Amino acid sequence: MPGTLYLCATPIGNLDDITLRVLDTLKRVDLIAAEDTRHSIKLLNHFEIKTPMTSYHEYNKVEKARYLVSLLQEGQDIALVTDAGTPAISDPGEELVRQCYAAGIPVTSLPGPAACITALTLSGMSTRRFCFEAFLPPDKKERQRILDELKRETRTIIIYEAPHHLTRTLAELREALGDRPMTLCRELTKRHEEAWQTTIGGALARYETEEPKGECVIVLEGRSPDSIREEEVRSWEDMAIPEHVAWYEAQGMDRREAMRRTAKDRGLSRRDVYQAFIEGQERG
Repeated sequence: MPGTLYLCATPIGNLDDITLRVLDTLKRVDLIAAEDTRHSIKLLNHFEIKTPMTSYHEYNKVEKARYLVSLLQEGQDIALVTDAGTPAISDPGEELVRQCYAAGIPVTSLPGPAACITALTLSGMSTRRFCFEAFLPPDKKERQRILDELKRETRTIIIYEAPHHLTRTLAELREALGDRPMTLCRELTKRHEEAWQTTIGGALARYETEEPKGECVIVLEGRSPDSIREEEVRSWEDMAIPEHVAWYEAQGMDRREAMRRTAKDRGLSRRDVYQAFIEGQERG
C-alpha cells in the first residue's frame, strides 16, 4: 500500500496557531519535506518533534518530487510544510501534489493558516468574491500582462509583496489601476500586526519617509462595475451604430444578435438600431 502525502499548514507568525491535528501528523509521519529546513527546525524544536526532514523547494521541486513519490510508493507517509502558511498556495508544493495524483498516491490537506485569507478577513473589503495573485511575476512582460488584466477586475484583489519591493509594486498598481481604496496588512498574527485601511496613493506617501517592514499583503478594492459600464458607454458614443454592430459581428455573433446587443448597450430599440444600420449602409 502506498503512503499518504499530508499537506500541513503551519503558523504564519504566531506559533499558537498550529492545529492539534498538524502536530500529531508531524510527529507520526516518516518524513517531513520542508521548503527551508533551517526555518522549519525552529518549529519542530518548539514542539519537540523529532521526525526527520528533507528539503523541498522551488529549485529542486521537480526532481525531488519524483524522489518523494518513490518513497510514498514504498509505503512511507510524508508531511509537506512551507515556510509559513498552507503548502501548495503560491508554493512549489503544487508540483509534488500533481506528481502524487499522477502516481495514484493519496493526498490530504490539513487546514490551517493562510496569509491571503487572514488578510482578506481583516481588510474590511468585500469578501464575497476575490482573486488571489500572490507575488506579481518578476518578468516585465508577464507582470504588465497581469496588471493589464487587473484593470477590469471587479473582485477584491489580494497580492503578496516583500517590504523591499513594496513601494515599486504600489507605484505600478497606481499607474495601472488608478488610486483606489486598499488595506495593507503587515506582520500578520505577530505582535506588531497591522491592517491599515488607506489608498494606494496614501500608502505611497507614507513610505516616502518610512521604511516598510515585515511581509505585506495588499488587499485592493475591485473596480466598480458601474465605472466599467460608463467607460464602455463613452467608447460607444464615439462609434457609429453600423460600426458597433460590426464590432459584435467580428466576435462571431450573427447580425440579429449583434443588433440586439448594440440596442441594449445604447439604450435604444432594436428598430432604431436597424434603421440606423440600414441608413449607414445606404450612405456607405
